[in-house]
Amino acid sequence: MTSYSVTAKRWKRGWELHIAGEGVTQSRSLAEAEGMVRDYISLMRGVPDGSFDVEITPEVGGGLDQAVREARDAVRDAEAARRSAAQASRMVAARLQAAGLTGRDIATVLGVSAQRVSQLLRETRSTANNEVLRSS
Repeated sequence: MTSYSVTAKRWKRGWELHIAGEGVTQSRSLAEAEGMVRDYISLMRGVPDGSFDVEITPEVGGGLDQAVREARDAVRDAEAARRSAAQASRMVAARLQAAGLTGRDIATVLGVSAQRVSQLLRETRSTANNEVLRSS
């Protein structure tokens, strides 16, 4: 699928949308930007507006663009760390259960609620079942 990179630059009436290799259009808000870009490309290329991807990168200036990138990177890194922690918690909860600990004891050892232990163990079983189905 074709992908279009768009740089959105703030101006007094909204946003200028610079579509790499295609041209420029405008929108009043960033919320409307993707629709405007899709309309523009559809009209110029004669293709359906859902037949391509659009990636919009806002440029706000004033030294804020770097801060925005750093904040987005931090959010992405935090999400990756959350997924990794959840995976580690699922694995250790299953091992603690296999070692004979009760759900309440596992909760105390991990420092989470008994409900969270149930969820972790349920997710572990679900993942194991999916792996069995894939290997069949």
